[in-house]
Amino acid sequence: MARTQGSHSDITGPRIRKAALGLFARHGYAAVSMRQIAAEVGVQAGALYNYTPDKQSLLYRLMHEHMQDLLSAYDQLDQPADASEALRQFVGFHIRFHMQRPDEVFIAYMELRNLTPENFSEIEALRRSYEDALEAILRKGQGAGVFDTADTKIATLAVIAMLNGVMTWYRAGGRLSLDEVEQVYWDMVRRSVST
Repeated sequence: MARTQGSHSDITGPRIRKAALGLFARHGYAAVSMRQIAAEVGVQAGALYNYTPDKQSLLYRLMHEHMQDLLSAYDQLDQPADASEALRQFVGFHIRFHMQRPDEVFIAYMELRNLTPENFSEIEALRRSYEDALEAILRKGQGAGVFDTADTKIATLAVIAMLNGVMTWYRAGGRLSLDEVEQVYWDMVRRSVST
């Protein structure tokens, strides 16, 4: 099939991913067809297959890119030696990184069930790497006597779930600034794990 006039792979590929991201976040992966994605981009449905083998590959790529970006950004931070400071940094990083990516966050958590078992395993391994970073902070704090949790894995998952909630309700220009929200969440997280 001939390429749509004005289509360029370095432009159309990202446009396809952006369209899919928005449609999956608004309607859910199962409800979105390749034809809808093509219409959103302004190309023929068959042209999508020049950029992705199928819808599953598109979902996997969106999740994989999100997790890679998350891990890369977190790895670039200077890690404080103090566990309490490291936890505070994690809280602020998580909120601010994800606040800029609400669709990616929604898809990363709500569409896992739609991944094939192989793709799920790969995304789950990346998620586990991020969770492990937080759990390491909690274990370090427990060793130092500043944190006290019955189960660091459960505490890790609970903290991440709580932080993800910010993306569902926070709106710029609302009652609290993002700095204030971050402070409130830091206080809640700190109290939930402290001795």
